[in-house]
Amino acid sequence: MNIMKKMMRIDIISAVPDLLSSPLNNSILKRAQNKKKVKIVVHNLRDYAFDKHKQIDDKPFGGEPGMVLKPEPFFECINKLLQERKYQNIIFTTPKGKIFDQKTANKFSLSQNIIIVAGHYKEIDERVREKFASDEISIGNFVLTGGELPALIIIDAVVRLIPGVLNDSESALNDSFQNGNTVEAPCYTRPAVYKGMQVPEVLLSGNKEKIDKWKEEQSLSLTKKWKEINKNGEYYG
Repeated sequence: MNIMKKMMRIDIISAVPDLLSSPLNNSILKRAQNKKKVKIVVHNLRDYAFDKHKQIDDKPFGGEPGMVLKPEPFFECINKLLQERKYQNIIFTTPKGKIFDQKTANKFSLSQNIIIVAGHYKEIDERVREKFASDEISIGNFVLTGGELPALIIIDAVVRLIPGVLNDSESALNDSFQNGNTVEAPCYTRPAVYKGMQVPEVLLSGNKEKIDKWKEEQSLSLTKKWKEINKNGEYYG
């Protein structure tokens, strides 16, 4: 007998929670929450600061420039959450982490409860990572102002994989990178001819065997091009 998975819960810890508001309350993420497929809870790091000024950052030891997020608010918040439920993943967004990919999104989508820790300013005190991090994730070899955007990318990629979130349950299974490191074939819709540009005849033929073969050939061709682009670091038409 199949036992339905309980609603996923994702807790996000952020120093600037307002950056998360609009994306979490629109489109697929909003519908997923309305359908009770996922509960997303945002925690303002300042709510867990000890002093009256709600200070969450301080100068780094060693004399480097920039500000570092203090350990106390993170320990307070994460320990509170861990007392309330078990978490399969505590994800830290960091340029030092593993590059996020579809395989990792698939893995996270099977979890029941996830915490995502979004850094900001220069860094988070290293003791927070040492104590709590189960996963360290980067979205690329570049640096952002904070971890809120990577957190949103991870959440979007994970939530759309939860059964029942997308109207077409097979849509996510056909996405790029679901079948290994391959990209999806080109997609077309009506009208069949627009400004002199025509949809490939094979897609209009109704012949499923020919269409599947065409899609496979296009996918292989585009995958080869994608690999060359990423290897050489430049785009060509």
